[in-house]
Amino acid sequence: MSYSVSPIGFMRSCFKEKFAIPRQPQLAPAARGVLELVAPYDRAEAVEGLEQVSHVWLLFLFHQALEETPRLKVRPPRLGGNASLGVFATRATHRPNGIGQSVVKLERVEPGRLWLSGIDLLDGTPVLDIKPYVPYVDSLAQAQNRIADAPPRAIAVEWDAAALGAARREAERLGEPLVELIEQCLAQDPRPAYQNPLPERRYGTRLWDLDVRWHYPTPERIRVLEVAPPASG
Repeated sequence: MSYSVSPIGFMRSCFKEKFAIPRQPQLAPAARGVLELVAPYDRAEAVEGLEQVSHVWLLFLFHQALEETPRLKVRPPRLGGNASLGVFATRATHRPNGIGQSVVKLERVEPGRLWLSGIDLLDGTPVLDIKPYVPYVDSLAQAQNRIADAPPRAIAVEWDAAALGAARREAERLGEPLVELIEQCLAQDPRPAYQNPLPERRYGTRLWDLDVRWHYPTPERIRVLEVAPPASG
């Protein structure tokens, strides 16, 4: 027996590339976006009452990581990318049905649109369902996960003066907390854990409509070098 599902909406996100997206939601509170609902869910009736909720679960598709061949074991970044675990012991993007879940903060509700923060979804992500977060059942004080028992250790982030000035100007243009977004995302250290980057190597990603570039002066420190619109041509 086969089943099919259809998106109820699509995410318009600050994250335009997979690189540097936090590996879990809520690690970058400044990461914001809008979930645009599609018909018939774009009507006011579908979100009536949701204004009473502070957080929601999103069920979505890892649309850029869908695979035809199932993986029984994966190499989660949490373990450095070198150790493997059974796929069901991880939240790796390589899922049997490509389904992800994230709990995100609900900032504002409009017919057809949900304004969200603390997201970890790529721009254009198809969303399959929305469920309200229910604290008394969704937060379990006695729960344990010995694989991921604490948030990842943050790495120090510093700025070139020109890059910081540009980020502040662009933040005002966008009306978004861009400096905080960059710092929160980079503090999670997006490089693969097995890499020992050379200081001269440049890394980059796109946030909103801007290219952000940085390097590692030392393996335990990031320096933001540039925040600028994409080069033309």
